[in-house]
Amino acid sequence: MLFAASAPPLLTELAIMLVAGTLIAFVSARIGVVPIVGFLAAGAVIGPSGIGIISDIDLVNQSADIGVMLLLFTLGIEFSLERVRQLASMFLIGGASQVGLTTGIVTAIVVAFGVEWRTAVFTGLLVSLSSTAIVLKVLAARRATTTPTGNMSIALLIFQDLAIVAMVLAVPLLGGQTTGPVSALLALAKAAGIVVAVIVAARTLMPALLRYVSRFQSHEVFLLAILAICFGTAYLTSLLDVSISLGAFLAGLMVSESRVAARALGEVMPLQILFSATFFVSIGMLLDVGYLARNLPLVIGLAIGVVVIKLFATASAALLLRQPRAVVVSGALVLAQVGEFSFVLERAGEEAGLVPAGLANGTDAFIAVTVLLMAFSPFGVRWGESLAGRLEAANSDSPARRPAVDLDDTADAAEHEPLQDHAVVNGFGPRARRIVSALELAHIPYTIVSIDPEAQRWGVSTGRRVLTGDVSRHLIADRAGLRDARIVLAVDSPPSVVEQFARIAREHNPDVIVLAWAADPADAADLERDGLVDHVVAERQAALDALIAHALGHFELPEPATEAVTHAVLHAEVPRPEEEDS
Repeated sequence: MLFAASAPPLLTELAIMLVAGTLIAFVSARIGVVPIVGFLAAGAVIGPSGIGIISDIDLVNQSADIGVMLLLFTLGIEFSLERVRQLASMFLIGGASQVGLTTGIVTAIVVAFGVEWRTAVFTGLLVSLSSTAIVLKVLAARRATTTPTGNMSIALLIFQDLAIVAMVLAVPLLGGQTTGPVSALLALAKAAGIVVAVIVAARTLMPALLRYVSRFQSHEVFLLAILAICFGTAYLTSLLDVSISLGAFLAGLMVSESRVAARALGEVMPLQILFSATFFVSIGMLLDVGYLARNLPLVIGLAIGVVVIKLFATASAALLLRQPRAVVVSGALVLAQVGEFSFVLERAGEEAGLVPAGLANGTDAFIAVTVLLMAFSPFGVRWGESLAGRLEAANSDSPARRPAVDLDDTADAAEHEPLQDHAVVNGFGPRARRIVSALELAHIPYTIVSIDPEAQRWGVSTGRRVLTGDVSRHLIADRAGLRDARIVLAVDSPPSVVEQFARIAREHNPDVIVLAWAADPADAADLERDGLVDHVVAERQAALDALIAHALGHFELPEPATEAVTHAVLHAEVPRPEEEDS
C-alpha cells in the first residue's frame, strides 16, 4: 500500500519543471546563453503548447509567485531605507515620467489604429511595466546593482511595482465596472499606512528582534525567523488588498536596517534561486508556441515597437534626471522589456473585459511579445554596458561607474573597498582574535566572517572588517573576497565545519592557502589527508605561535618581524569585544 500511493500533484509538477529546467539551463550554459533564457525555453517546451507534460499550471504559478516574492525580499534587504531616501527624486520624478511617457505613447498609437481609448490606456499600462525579476537577476550577476545604472533602473522598477497597485484599481474603471473613487482612495490609503508601519518597525522593532535571534547562533532558528518576516509581512499586506510582492519588498527593507542583513541575504539566496527558476519556467509555459510560429512577423514587429517606445521613454526620464549619457543609454536598454506584473494586470483586465490592443488574439500576442523580450533582456544589458563603456571612454570624467550612493556606515565588510591578497578569518573565538591581532600588527589586510553577535558588535564599535554571516553561503563567501584571498584560516571550529569551509574556499579559489587548528591529532591528520587543508596545527601548547608563524609566513614577512609579532601577541592581553567596547 505504501508503494502504491501516488505523488502529490505539486511534487509531480515541480519535479518535471525542475528536471526540464535544469537540463535546458545546462545546455544553455554550455553554449554561452544566460540561464534565464534556458528557463523560459524549458517552460515553452513542457507547457500546454509544447509537449504538454505539465497539467496543472496553477500550482506552478503559485510556486512562481513565491519566487517573485523572495526576489523582491532580497532586493529590499539590499535596498535600505537610507538608499530609498537618497534615490527619492529618481524614484518619484524618473519613475512617474517613464511610466507616464510609455503609457501615453502607446495609448496614442493604439487609438490611431481605431481602438477605443479605454482599451488603448489599458495596453499602455501593460507596456509601461518592466521586469523586476529579470533586471535584478542580470544586474546582480554582473555586480551592477549599486552602479548609477543600477540605481536608476531599480528606482524606476520600484516605482512601477508600487504603481501596479493603482493600475489594478484603475482597470475595473477602464472596463466600465463600478468601482468608485472612494474605494480607490481607501486602497491607496491602506498602502500608505503599510509603508509607514514598515518604516517604524524597521527603525525600532526589527533590529532588536534580529539581534535577539542571532544570539542563539542557530542557522535553523535564524532562517525560520527571516522567512517568517518575509511571508508574514506579505500575508498581512495581502489581507489589505496590497500586492504580496510589495509586502515582501517592505519586509526586506525592515531586515535591511539590522546589522545581520548580509547574513539574512546569504541564508535566503538559495531559496530565492530555486523559486526564481520556477518563475521563469512558468512564464515560458504561458507562451503559445503555435501562435508564435504562425504570427512570427507580427510578434517581432510588435516587440521592436515596444523596445523603441521604452527606449525613448526611459532615456527621456534619465535625461530629465540629468544622468550622464552612459547611464541614459545603458538604463534605457536595461528596462526595454515588459514585466512579470504585466501578467497580473492582464488577468485583471481580462476579468474587466479588456484585451491588449483590442486584437482578437491580443492575449496570445501580448504573452508572445513579453516572453520574447524577456529572453533578449540579458543581451540588452550587455549591449548597454558596451555602449556605456564607449561613452565613458569618450568622456573620462563620466561618473557612470562610480558609486552614486553612500550606504549606511556599518561594519559589514561588503561596504568596504574590495581587498586583494588578504586573509579571511572564519570565526571569532579566542584563537581567531589572537590571529587578527597578529595580522593587524603586521599590517596585513583581513576580513573576519562570523555569525557571533560579539564579532558583529566589535566590528561596529571599532570599524574593523567584520562580515556577519555563514561563509558556507556563496554570497557571503563572495563578499568576504575568498576569490582574491591569499590565505584563509579556520582556527576555532570543529573538524566538520573546517572541512566545509575548506571546500567552499577551494571552490572560489583553488590556489588559496587553508590553515586550520584541531584539538585532536587524528582530526588534523584526517583534514590534511583529503588535501583540502594545507596545514593543520594540533599541538595544544604550541598551536597558537605555530598558527601565527604559518599565517605571517605566507605574506613573506621577515623572520625577525614574525617572531616580534608572535611574541607581542602571545604576551599581550587581547581584550574580548565587550572589554574593547568599553
